[in-house]
Amino acid sequence: MKRLHWPRWMPIDPYILLLLGTVGIAALLPARGTAADVASGASTAAIAFLFFLYGARLSTREALDGLRHWRLHVTVLACTFVVFPLLGLAARGLVPVILTDPLYQGLLFLTLVPSTIQSSIAFTSMARGNVPAAICAGSFSSLVGIVVTPLLAAAVLGGSAGFSADSVVKIVLQLLVPFAAGQLLRRWIGGFVTRHRKVLGLVDRGSILLVVYTAFSAGMVQGIWHQVQPVRLAGLLAVEAVLLAVMLALTWYGAKALRFGRADRIAIQFAGSKKSLAAGLPMASVLFGAHASLAVLPLMLFHQMQLMVCAVIAKRRSLDPEAEDGSDGAGPVSGRESAAATRTAVGTATRRG
Repeated sequence: MKRLHWPRWMPIDPYILLLLGTVGIAALLPARGTAADVASGASTAAIAFLFFLYGARLSTREALDGLRHWRLHVTVLACTFVVFPLLGLAARGLVPVILTDPLYQGLLFLTLVPSTIQSSIAFTSMARGNVPAAICAGSFSSLVGIVVTPLLAAAVLGGSAGFSADSVVKIVLQLLVPFAAGQLLRRWIGGFVTRHRKVLGLVDRGSILLVVYTAFSAGMVQGIWHQVQPVRLAGLLAVEAVLLAVMLALTWYGAKALRFGRADRIAIQFAGSKKSLAAGLPMASVLFGAHASLAVLPLMLFHQMQLMVCAVIAKRRSLDPEAEDGSDGAGPVSGRESAAATRTAVGTATRRG
């Protein structure tokens, strides 16, 4: 049978259509009562398994080697957990003229979540950047975010997020513990996970779809969707477009000002300008409870926007003459090294995380 391919001219990632379809199903058939409890338990288990696979995919040796490039990782972490939140706080002035308070809270939460892993690696590889650095930067950001994101949410969201010591424990048990278990078992299952990464990739997407359904079902049951108007959604999209443009510019030109080489600048731009849907959704479910649907809406929209824009940038960077001459400070990354590093992590799919 011929494999069907998504038309290249189509600007919308097919996975985003699945996300929108899941929202539609939640609107028509929301989970209630016992079904809601079952869906919540299943989504928690699915996300835990997802982070277990992350741990099994990441090479411990590459992670330790990546620690030597500490300036790059500190730069990415600063962009993710300092610059992004500051821009989110600055957007407070847009309430109530452009954004409603609930949408602003979701936008602010978006600025607090960690960076992506898969798409950062894929775009860095496509642009011929420092792929091993992108692997480590995305992984470190996700691990740091398990603790830092709830703490930042407590500091800047206050009563809007249900922060407590119990919520931190829940997030650690759901994300960090499975990741650590995957690392411990990588010696025995790492090869299997790498060989079947395409099949196991369905777990990535399925886990996120399940969390989206659970969150939006709770929102439907609570009747909070009556608070959202189309004009407000348009305003949110405009604000997110500006936010993404600012971060893409800051990560690229800021890294240049810090005298990073071209390959490193590419890794910094793609790891430092994006936010993780896979990490943000379970955190929002824990922190916001029944109001998680509005909290994750800005994140879902930003996720699609960042994929579309970064795909264009990565393609343009791949055609840059500098990609061939090895003039970057860290030295060129060969196609073999890039492909091997990408396989070790998660593959080159851009529609996850």
